[in-house]
Amino acid sequence: MNTDKIYAQAIANEYSPKDTSKVVALRKLDKKAKTPANIFAFTFGTIMALVLGTGMCLSMKVIGDGSSAMMIVGIIVGLIGIAGVSVNFPIYKKMLESGKKKYAYEIMQLAKEISDSED
Repeated sequence: MNTDKIYAQAIANEYSPKDTSKVVALRKLDKKAKTPANIFAFTFGTIMALVLGTGMCLSMKVIGDGSSAMMIVGIIVGLIGIAGVSVNFPIYKKMLESGKKKYAYEIMQLAKEISDSED
């Protein structure tokens, strides 16, 4: 198997014009299946990272009044942030799987039509 040839074909396919309506529709369906999971993962991950950072700042007495109570609050907030960041990827995978399952039939039919028309 010539991997250079496969690589060259993959690059060429990336730059070839894709103005057929079926290819555009296939790309839109693929994007429609993946976008909600991506948006959730980036948004939730960013928010939880900020929560984790706030907890760290509180526990290290960088922000707040520097009391022991604020340190305990910081530890709790930090643990919430750690938990949120930890579950972000499994939630993303479930949402992506769900989106792919939702549009799988349409994508497979369209891909089959495109591959049959090229032969």
